Amino acid sequence: MRDLLTGDAPLVHLRLSVVEGSAPREVGAEMLVTAADQAGTIGGGQVEFRAVARARVILEQGIPQDSLTLALGPDIGQCCGGRVTVELTALDPDARTAMLARLDAAQAPCVMILGAGHVGRALAQVLAPLPCRVVLVDSRAAELAQAPASAEHRLTAFPEAEIDQAPPGTAFVVTTHDHGLDFLLTLAALKRGDAAYVGLIGSATKRARFTRFARETDNFSDLSRLTCPIGAAGLGDKRPAVIALMTAQEIFAAFAHTAKGTP
Repeated sequence: MRDLLTGDAPLVHLRLSVVEGSAPREVGAEMLVTAADQAGTIGGGQVEFRAVARARVILEQGIPQDSLTLALGPDIGQCCGGRVTVELTALDPDARTAMLARLDAAQAPCVMILGAGHVGRALAQVLAPLPCRVVLVDSRAAELAQAPASAEHRLTAFPEAEIDQAPPGTAFVVTTHDHGLDFLLTLAALKRGDAAYVGLIGSATKRARFTRFARETDNFSDLSRLTCPIGAAGLGDKRPAVIALMTAQEIFAAFAHTAKGTP
């Protein structure tokens, strides 16, 4: 979206303003359309196909604004039984600037991965196209050098300081090369009290050992926010890419619960 907004091509902004019943996307879902390109989605399928076609008519005919209402079942044969209204607006320079400012102001949730080994790097790769900010922390330059460039790299001998400075609602995933360090970092993330997710790589045995460590080290016993083992460990699949995929699912479920105000 940012690339289209800063480009030269005329643009139409599409936004779902009304959603009744079952529909692929929610009110506020949006996209941008040019004569030859598009970004974002209002749900795909026939709704989006028809809305994009209408947007290109707007561009061709110089219409400033329009709307399109579709009954998803009777009108276009989609399985969803709802009804949606799409507002279409040709963006003038001021509107483009305002939308750019809104995009810049929007703060994506943060995922901090502590440990850039096989699982940490795989998780950073899985998260790369998703709507979040990924921070990968390690003391080993060689491991960070192998990580996706899409993540922010933090080379530091004091990863606990990165935990302290992370924004509220961060998801912390601890996957270091040292069990003792894993325990220290996991305890630091849990003690913040505002993490959306705290995940520790390992097993049921490792969770039990961490529980004893937390109680003996700092008399800390609130492990309700701890996920250990993370990802696909419960399925018996220990391949880093599979664990990463399942962990990403856990993280975004946690973000959704946080947004709704549920634990």
